Amino acid sequence: MVSFLEPPHAERHSAFEDFQGIVVGTVLMALCVQFLQASGLITGQIAGLSLTLSYASGIGFAAVFFVLNLPFYVIALIRMGYRFTLKTFAAVGLMSLWTYLLPSVMRIETLHPLAGAVLAGITAGAGLIVLFRHGATLGGVGIVAMWLQDSKGIKAGWVQLGFDLCVFALAASLFDAATVAYSLAGAAITNIMIATNHRRDRYIAR
Repeated sequence: MVSFLEPPHAERHSAFEDFQGIVVGTVLMALCVQFLQASGLITGQIAGLSLTLSYASGIGFAAVFFVLNLPFYVIALIRMGYRFTLKTFAAVGLMSLWTYLLPSVMRIETLHPLAGAVLAGITAGAGLIVLFRHGATLGGVGIVAMWLQDSKGIKAGWVQLGFDLCVFALAASLFDAATVAYSLAGAAITNIMIATNHRRDRYIAR
């Protein structure tokens, strides 16, 4: 039986290809977090909620991000299968590790919010596309977005952008207008990249 996660006659990535893809994707996402934190911005999805809670509570982003993703693994296991769930669990764990380690080896002293938004949006978009193409995501809304795209044909980028609008509506009550506007611009770049580059009819291999 062909899974809805993979088009007919698709050639699977090897274990090594999946490994390097997940490493590259999570490093790009961890770099995105560094850009966001250096410019005082937030983002959408679970990562955005994690950043908001991290700013408000003082708890490290890595710990908050990992814990908030745990309930979504049940959805992933039921709807997407064990391969996707294991890859996603590994991706979330690796990103948590990279976001914990990166500040000890790099420090961004000055970053204009607009530059931060653009750089974060591009690195997040590239990182998520790499993860999606290797059958993983970073949990949360990404799980639902991947399932809807692969089973219903609804583009993952648009699903995530819709959720992000809800996140930023909440953020508007916690952050100033400029911060929300810059952050929304970065999230829009990410989701436009995903919507235009992650397409089942062009390239998806598992």
